[in-house]
Amino acid sequence: MGESNAANGVLYWVFADGTEVNMPSDKRGVLLVTIVLVASAILGGIYGPTARATAAGATDLQSSVKNFAQVLTVVQQNYAIPVDSSKVVYDGAIPGMLRMLDPHSYFFDPHQWAITLEDEQGRYYGVGMQIVQRISDNKTQVVSPFVGSPAYKAGIRPGDIILKVDDKSTVGMSSVDIADLLKGPKGTTVHIAMGREGVSDPLVFTLVRDEIPRHDVDPPIMIRPGVGYIRLTGFNETTGDDVAAALKQLNPSSLNGLVLDLRDNPGGVLDAAWAVGDMLLDKNQLIVSRKGRVSPYHPYYALHGNNGLRVPVVLLMNSGSASASEILAGAIQDHDRGLVMGERSFGKGLVQSVQGLSEGTGLALTTAHYYTPSGRLIQRDYHDVSFFDYEYNRGATIKQTEVKLTDSGRKVFGGGGITPDVEFPSPKLNEFQQVLRRASKNILSSMVPIDVGVGDFVTYYLGTKPNITKNYEVDGSVITLFKQYLTKRGVVYADQDIAENLDWIKLQIKREVFTSIYGLPEGFRVETEADAEVSKAVDLLPQARALYDNARRVVAERMAAQGGPTSH
Repeated sequence: MGESNAANGVLYWVFADGTEVNMPSDKRGVLLVTIVLVASAILGGIYGPTARATAAGATDLQSSVKNFAQVLTVVQQNYAIPVDSSKVVYDGAIPGMLRMLDPHSYFFDPHQWAITLEDEQGRYYGVGMQIVQRISDNKTQVVSPFVGSPAYKAGIRPGDIILKVDDKSTVGMSSVDIADLLKGPKGTTVHIAMGREGVSDPLVFTLVRDEIPRHDVDPPIMIRPGVGYIRLTGFNETTGDDVAAALKQLNPSSLNGLVLDLRDNPGGVLDAAWAVGDMLLDKNQLIVSRKGRVSPYHPYYALHGNNGLRVPVVLLMNSGSASASEILAGAIQDHDRGLVMGERSFGKGLVQSVQGLSEGTGLALTTAHYYTPSGRLIQRDYHDVSFFDYEYNRGATIKQTEVKLTDSGRKVFGGGGITPDVEFPSPKLNEFQQVLRRASKNILSSMVPIDVGVGDFVTYYLGTKPNITKNYEVDGSVITLFKQYLTKRGVVYADQDIAENLDWIKLQIKREVFTSIYGLPEGFRVETEADAEVSKAVDLLPQARALYDNARRVVAERMAAQGGPTSH
């Protein structure tokens, strides 16, 4: 490809055709250029054909690298203002190269790479709270502390505004920068000054950092007698163990049905989806398989099986359910293990190999496709569409040309995500509900990442020190206070608006109150018990049982006809 030389403090590259290209002489610039050159070699070599490259292919690669080096040299020497070589490479050259491949190959700068490792490992060290930056004034406030975390034990509440961290003002800082200040080695101390509605002086909390697990499995709920509910918000290295613990807590021997909620679950680690599927399917059933150009065919079977857990399953998903979520949904659907309900999933059938690079960076490179048990590739088309259409106008990128059969012979489709067995679109906010959630007018929810400032109603309401117990309900006096607060905030409304949305308003207030007083799990329980989609899923459990029983019968008859064992 070329070799480097240094003379008189100037670095230059000599290519096989004799071309010499001067390169940036600063140490970081040299390192970054080297990363690009090595990455180019990797993409053309390690992830290229295993056979020896042809002379023409080697020449093309060498020419491309030389052209990049020449362009970077001209930019460094002649651009109108000094160039930050790290931004040119981290934000431009490498991401641009990867975008030419597919929408899911990513380069991670050091900060992004650290977050990615935390997400995959499911833990980090800090104080344990979700924070968000408000749009109206750029102040950062607490969404909610995690139950049992240092922040929770200290009494930090949703709606608290972070003013200082260790006497360092947070004015002008992003929520990401503040989060970095809050993290640190286990056992170290951090002092946080908070502003709170109804309290004139800042509250100062002294917290000792601890390991904060990032659970992608919410606390399970017995949503109806005998019916368990488990929501998965992601798939990390602890997800399999967390689901096993949730099932144990629900007492499988007493379950008559199970609702799995994968709505807005973006996926994660493939092995985690494999582990969850293993708990639901029969031993030796195929869960998923993957295959790539240099990645040999690899099937993932249920190694342990469900150990007799044969309760009917309804799996909820929507357009935000992707990747590992679709692996699990595809396995449930293809084996007729249960019903998939909701909206069509995202449609990501690509597998990324994630690896660390130098300088604390990382690379997620697509190295394989995955296939559901019936053989479906559910990846949406991305070759002839814009990134905007791929990400947001998903219906335009669906080409369901592939038809497969489930265990019982039902037709299922590839090429455009997982199509639910039962369509159930997510309810949309009406005009008045949108007014209450709109930026700078967010009255009800501390969970919405827009303007959720000191003025949010529940924070104000709790500042009046009401008596809150587990039997709390939003009564007429609270609604009266709420209407007064709307007027104070300048929100124009009619009594009819309140009347038509009364149940929804009461639910939002109760959820936020329980989140603030008892923690996220209790707020989540309030919301789930009133969720129309969850209620519909419970109603579908008898149909899911009939589907599963029929599939077991069909498979047993098929195996008997083939002379195999009749048990299943």
